Amino acid sequence: MLLFPETIIDKLVVHKVGSKYNEENIRFSKDTLKISDEIKDLLSKYFLTPFKSNEYFNFYHDSDLNLNEVYHYVSQIFDDPDLIHAQSVNLAKHLYENSTHPNINGGEFYTVYFQDIEFNNEPVDAIGLFKSESRETFLKVFPQDDNYTIESEQGIDIKKLDKGCLILNIEKENGFVVSSVDKLSKGDDARYWVDDFLKIKQREDEYYHTENVMKMYKNFVVNELPTAYEVSKADQVDMINKSKKFFKESDNFEMEDFTEKVLEEKDVIESFNQYKKTYESENDIQISNEFEVSNSAVKKQSRVMKSVIKLDKNFHIYVHGNREYISRGIDSKTGMQYYQIFFNEEK
Repeated sequence: MLLFPETIIDKLVVHKVGSKYNEENIRFSKDTLKISDEIKDLLSKYFLTPFKSNEYFNFYHDSDLNLNEVYHYVSQIFDDPDLIHAQSVNLAKHLYENSTHPNINGGEFYTVYFQDIEFNNEPVDAIGLFKSESRETFLKVFPQDDNYTIESEQGIDIKKLDKGCLILNIEKENGFVVSSVDKLSKGDDARYWVDDFLKIKQREDEYYHTENVMKMYKNFVVNELPTAYEVSKADQVDMINKSKKFFKESDNFEMEDFTEKVLEEKDVIESFNQYKKTYESENDIQISNEFEVSNSAVKKQSRVMKSVIKLDKNFHIYVHGNREYISRGIDSKTGMQYYQIFFNEEK
């Protein structure tokens, strides 16, 4: 988890990186930026507030990690922070070369050296890379003679960071520990910041393992299980709820314990184990059988593992537990299907 109680901005460089697609240029600054403590505080909130997720990444390269451009440049800065301006120029050029999609806008590109970011209760230095693309209209009201006048001005909203990453100076041999945010990109350009510029992949930690197992299990219940067994939507929802309850109540995950408590039936467990092998092969990942459960990953995945039965366009039934209180049948007169729901009181 990232915390910033004692974090300070030690060095800051700003360049203007245009859109290569629109044949805009790069405007380089000549040196690091000198700013007041007040502006540092505002910039710290602008840069750091969005980093709330416990999902982390590592730089990678298919053949040699040192050939990853951002990894190489930030390594130089960590070795000698006085090189931040020279390496920020290289980073800006690299970003520009990857700004080729028509939906990518130009903007300010910041390279920041932070001291004392708290990660897992330990202080570490970090390099932040940020880009501001969007502009907001601000009104300025000020007195003039015996009246007031109002003017508008375009500027950056410090509550809305567009793109950014924090690179922690730990685990260098694995590609550092990286956290990334991107609030703007959608569609074809959605991955240029992560895939083309940074070239990062998810870090294989407890968040990664928890997320992968929960995703795999959901796919099994929703897509695979109905092809082999007669499973109603109510049964599927019940199985999803059991898995969420298991993860919320467990500090550590063990695959055999999970299947016995959640799937229970031997033939279903066998089907799941076989599906796990297929899922790993198709997605080119390795599902871990033992790991510490990440509570933040459980919360995120629980939001997308919906406990809802959708009935035509008329009704949604949200099921939070007690599978025995809901039953399904067919009306003899109309031939329509129905659910019976039993409850003690209406709230």
